Amino acid sequence: MSRLARASLTIQGFTLIELLIVVAIIGILAAIAVPSLMRARISGNESTAIASIRMIVSAQQDYRGLNNGYADSLAALAATCAKLVDPFLPADLSTNGVIKSGYVFTVVPGADSASGPTDVCGRATNERFYATAVPRDIGSTGTRAFAVDVGLVIWQNMAGTAPPQPFAAGGSISALGK
Repeated sequence: MSRLARASLTIQGFTLIELLIVVAIIGILAAIAVPSLMRARISGNESTAIASIRMIVSAQQDYRGLNNGYADSLAALAATCAKLVDPFLPADLSTNGVIKSGYVFTVVPGADSASGPTDVCGRATNERFYATAVPRDIGSTGTRAFAVDVGLVIWQNMAGTAPPQPFAAGGSISALGK
């Protein structure tokens, strides 16, 4: 076989340096993109948490209008009975401790709450409520925690723990609005 024929049989490819440069470029792009994607995910989770807290507030107002007291749990707001065919909340917020979009949601009787009348389904109600949305993994699923009570103003804590009752601005805690 001639030298020319042997030369045409050699396989062309990338050098090690060229491959290392491509890997380095991909690494730099990933280092730039990943934090932006994390911030976008956290922002989306926080927006969903705020919307869900507003939904809980609306459900509590409707519940109170029917029962003259507030529900003491998410389960009470999501329950139905013979006299109540449609629940006040959807199934994705049906129990305390439920995780939705990286946040843990709860509803409990508010501070200094007394028992109210029984609701149309025979469950006890309360004079006050306290609803919270706390990130499941602070810094990963969310950075802010949210809470609301009968004042109907949503409060946030930039530290990631639920703002305590009675609500007061200071430090990392502030009112977010209605």
